[in-house]
Amino acid sequence: MNNDIEKILFDQNKLDVKMNQIATKLNKKYEGEQPIVVPVLNGAMIFASDLIKKLNFKLTIDPIKASSYEGTNSTGKVKIVQDIKSDVKNRPVIFIEDIIDTGRTLFSLTKVMKKRGASSVEVVTMLDKPAARVVDFHADYCCFDAPNNFLVGYGLDYNGLYRNLPYVGVLKHEVYAY
Repeated sequence: MNNDIEKILFDQNKLDVKMNQIATKLNKKYEGEQPIVVPVLNGAMIFASDLIKKLNFKLTIDPIKASSYEGTNSTGKVKIVQDIKSDVKNRPVIFIEDIIDTGRTLFSLTKVMKKRGASSVEVVTMLDKPAARVVDFHADYCCFDAPNNFLVGYGLDYNGLYRNLPYVGVLKHEVYAY
């Protein structure tokens, strides 16, 4: 599996440093509040798990599963596959995402939560890939800007594979170019 990786971009140490910085900001901002933390599955599960352990305020974890990809290509349509169960009315919502590519998924999901009456909606992303953006959307908190390559590891996948790599790396083109 590691032989399919062209290069490692962000290892666990680099990710931990950034997560600690973001957690410090979130802990200060949400002290005394009880936000709903919404990991976007499946990709954000590892990043969200590690980040949530660094948060020291009361929170509800309620994942959502949304998709706009088939293989390596965005379909352009965001579909909620599994919705949250919490009532967000008058509560802050914090999305945790693995990567923002086109921006469509989080643009759509934030609109949904605002329409449902969330008092605020913020987005934390492990990676931001501005070169792939097709809608005007920016995360509130971001660990790293990512190159416009196909990335895997630390929750990111290619057809369900590579999520369990303990780092973020560039997938070799020949692996997905068939």
